[in-house]
Amino acid sequence: MIVPIKPEQIEQVNALVRSACANCQDGCCLLLDDGDSYPCVQLLSISGIYCNYFYYSVLPTDKMLYRSVIQNINYKERKTL
Repeated sequence: MIVPIKPEQIEQVNALVRSACANCQDGCCLLLDDGDSYPCVQLLSISGIYCNYFYYSVLPTDKMLYRSVIQNINYKERKTL
């Protein structure tokens, strides 16, 4: 599931990834590490939340940002109905 984010939320999301994600080390994702370093997908994204770990485990720690991202989802679903 890709969760859309607004351009003004990108900096907040990236700051949260860097400060609170246990799997982000020096901009690389430990979950993707198979002997080679891979950049954190979430830090590369400018349009949505692609990392399920971030969405379910890290994002809820920032209540305000979480609420605003959830509102994006609800708005998009209402537009398609």
